[in-house]
Amino acid sequence: MQTGLIISNISNTYTIETSNGTYEAVARGKFKLDEIVPVVGDKVNIEIIDEENKKAVINEIIERKSYIKRPKLANLDELIFVISAKNPKPDLLLLDKQLAFAEYIGIEVVIIINKIDLEKEDKIKQIEKIYKNVGYKVIITNAKEKYGVEEVKEVLNGHISAFSGNSGVGKSTLLNAIFNKDLTKEGMISIKNKKGKNTTTQVKLYKLGDNSYVADTPGFSTFDIYEIESKDLYKYFREFNEYEKECKYVGCTHIKEEECGIKKALQKEKINNSRYENYIKIYKDLKDKEEHKW
Repeated sequence: MQTGLIISNISNTYTIETSNGTYEAVARGKFKLDEIVPVVGDKVNIEIIDEENKKAVINEIIERKSYIKRPKLANLDELIFVISAKNPKPDLLLLDKQLAFAEYIGIEVVIIINKIDLEKEDKIKQIEKIYKNVGYKVIITNAKEKYGVEEVKEVLNGHISAFSGNSGVGKSTLLNAIFNKDLTKEGMISIKNKKGKNTTTQVKLYKLGDNSYVADTPGFSTFDIYEIESKDLYKYFREFNEYEKECKYVGCTHIKEEECGIKKALQKEKINNSRYENYIKIYKDLKDKEEHKW
């Protein structure tokens, strides 16, 4: 029995990286009966059935520490959220949605502000301050000039990571700088066809160093957060938790109620206004989805 890491899955044929090399494997039928299937990022025990041709069968999925449904990915250590300082303008609503989702599934986060050459320093510092004050690690980069790339490499070291961000924020340039080669030619970064749809449909892990991998994931920035119930959303805004206990009413939504600890903290500027406004927008979106579920 060998233990390995699933680094890709194409048509239910899994590529497994082990200490003895890479194997192609299929999964035992028992997984379908148990309603669990192996996914990229899973650590698995495999049985070698043909050593010469590197063929194997997956016998067991080792317990996952994290799991994302869309795209299907297990054991992710951290999400790297990339925004641009300008062109396109920073989408802080999307960022706050993504941060809430990461908090919900219990995955560490790094925020990258890219394209810093296109915006005034004070505006960049303003965004940096918002998220550093909440407790997130923020890295400032200019991917074209490879500024900040070494710091990004440091946070990737020893982890399975995935990058997310709107189109045009510079993920491709950043990843090319990290790997020091044009990954577009190797298929890591999704290339759009004439209809504008991503050609990448499978998740794959690319090895950066010992025990360091970066996930190539289609449509990662489009994931929704509807798994979160609106009444629980405040739990995933880190800075709210300290003040929620001061709310007078049980089940406070922290929007319309009086005697709300979070609103009081907002008035005292202990909570950032843009984060709070985005909380309201996300809350109303979740609430609307719940009310129109059926």
